[in-house]
Amino acid sequence: MLILTRKVGESITIDGDIEVEVIAAKGDKIKLGVKAPKRVSVHRTEIHKEIQRQNRMSRRKRGDITGLIKNLNKD
Repeated sequence: MLILTRKVGESITIDGDIEVEVIAAKGDKIKLGVKAPKRVSVHRTEIHKEIQRQNRMSRRKRGDITGLIKNLNKD
């Protein structure tokens, strides 16, 4: 993990086209601004994990349905 120190108004650039800027800092909280191309998904980690969990569940359900269809076609 790369650890950086930034002040309000300073930013970092990721992969040349994603910019993360420190917008505000108050106590133990900071506000970040993210500029990224539309093709890049930007989510809070807890939201990203929930999306991944739902995608896994969806794939399992699709697999169950595909298996049922294959079994029905055998008859």
